[in-house]
Amino acid sequence: MQRLTLPRDIYHGAGALEALRGLTGQRAMVCIGGGSMRRGGFLARAEEYLRQAGMEVEVFEGIEPDPSVETVERGVKAMKNFRPDWIVAIGGGSPIDAAKAMWIRYEHPDITFEQMCQVFGLPRLRSKARFCAVSSTSGSATEVTAFAVITDTATGIKYPLADFEITPDVAIVDPDLAATMPPKLAAHTGMDALTHAIEAYVSTAHCDYTDPLALHAIEMIGRDLSASCRGDLRARARMHDAQCLAGMAFSNALLGITHSMAHKTGAAFSDCGGHITHGVANAMYLPKVIAFNAKNPEAARRYGEIAGRLGLQGGDDAARVRALIAYVRALAEELHIPRGIAFCAADGTPCRAGFVPENVFLARLGQVAANALQDACTGSNPRQPTKEEMERLLKCCYYDDEVDF
Repeated sequence: MQRLTLPRDIYHGAGALEALRGLTGQRAMVCIGGGSMRRGGFLARAEEYLRQAGMEVEVFEGIEPDPSVETVERGVKAMKNFRPDWIVAIGGGSPIDAAKAMWIRYEHPDITFEQMCQVFGLPRLRSKARFCAVSSTSGSATEVTAFAVITDTATGIKYPLADFEITPDVAIVDPDLAATMPPKLAAHTGMDALTHAIEAYVSTAHCDYTDPLALHAIEMIGRDLSASCRGDLRARARMHDAQCLAGMAFSNALLGITHSMAHKTGAAFSDCGGHITHGVANAMYLPKVIAFNAKNPEAARRYGEIAGRLGLQGGDDAARVRALIAYVRALAEELHIPRGIAFCAADGTPCRAGFVPENVFLARLGQVAANALQDACTGSNPRQPTKEEMERLLKCCYYDDEVDF
């Protein structure tokens, strides 16, 4: 038996933010990140719609990229004081993910962070509040997924929280918010969305319900991502829908080791002067993972189907896999994303010498590989790596070496 879980309602299209006016409750806490939603006027509009719905509104802001356990605890304290019956998270993946974690702790004050990290092991939610997610970026799709990622700053490890309980009740996918993204953010989040769709399609948990979502998302991203990054707002709007479709696919089909490695390298080198941005990590690692997974004949066949949907040429599965790898690399290069960690600047752009020194990378390689193997996304990868293979993969991702094992 398999399960498909999606938000009860998904409002999409220009002006969809107005759906907030239809929520029913007494108090809504709005969770946001930096200042982009305030500067763009979206926060004010959201507050007004919620007040028109008859609710008292309080704002929790300042949720950082790669949200931390400490930020989650601050939010939980604010929720305990305000007692919302709606949690409305507006922004990119970080504020929505943080708000999901706050929601868990608000509903269950005694739950530990370690218990929250047990895959599909959360207790029931919604005894105190329901959850509405409004996405402003076109990549994470956390507005429709059963996942959140929280960073333990003490260890530098990103922990994916995974349970259908944290699938939002309401998702709002309004392209007006995505139109404000700078081109670099559109590129990074777009490559994240492409990785979601590809990994969902080859996952061991894929099914006939998730495959159409993943394939259509791949087709849309292939058509629209480059134009979106060049400022084409019609393409930007379609990308906002495409990433949501990819999210619905991977929330139910799960992901693979591209994400496992991205989660465990993201903050692992923060003391070197930066984070490896999630979308950049996925773009760098995906070609390596495709090559590794293609040793599995079924995975190779499904990668070949993806290549065909993208219009890539190839006589057999092996040729189509090579074409898909070349396609992903060329797209990342077009979007000014580096090919390997050794060439990744702290802002995610290509450079001759990246911010992660070789000696630091090699010193931490064993632990990063071990952490990646334990990541929630590894179990659904179509080829299970050994620790030695994971280390070799990570080295290939660092040096941009070919995968031949």
